[in-house]
Amino acid sequence: MNTNLSHIRPLSQIPAFGGMEFSTFQIKPGVSESALIQAANDMAASLYAHEEGFLGHTLLKGNDGVYVDVVFAASQSRAAELCGKWGVGPFAPACLPYLEKIEEHSVCMAFFQRIA
Repeated sequence: MNTNLSHIRPLSQIPAFGGMEFSTFQIKPGVSESALIQAANDMAASLYAHEEGFLGHTLLKGNDGVYVDVVFAASQSRAAELCGKWGVGPFAPACLPYLEKIEEHSVCMAFFQRIA
């Protein structure tokens, strides 16, 4: 378990980002929120932390139990490239513990460009 959280920064400390990945999902029954958070932190530290153009990663939760995974990047295309490191199956090993906690058919992923 990776406890190095040096890649986590408050949003106020993330430099002006040019793009982002925004994915909504639900977690599988029986998965604890703390396990989800740890898996997400481990994934980001292993997969993104030392990548050029990676500016930050965070998880959000809505009142309806829907979670949001956000990757902040220098550009929309860089956000897509970073998320492309997951692969399309077989997936990158760093992603598997995180993916195992997510309801596969609940995922909705999109990439955005900052315009203001």
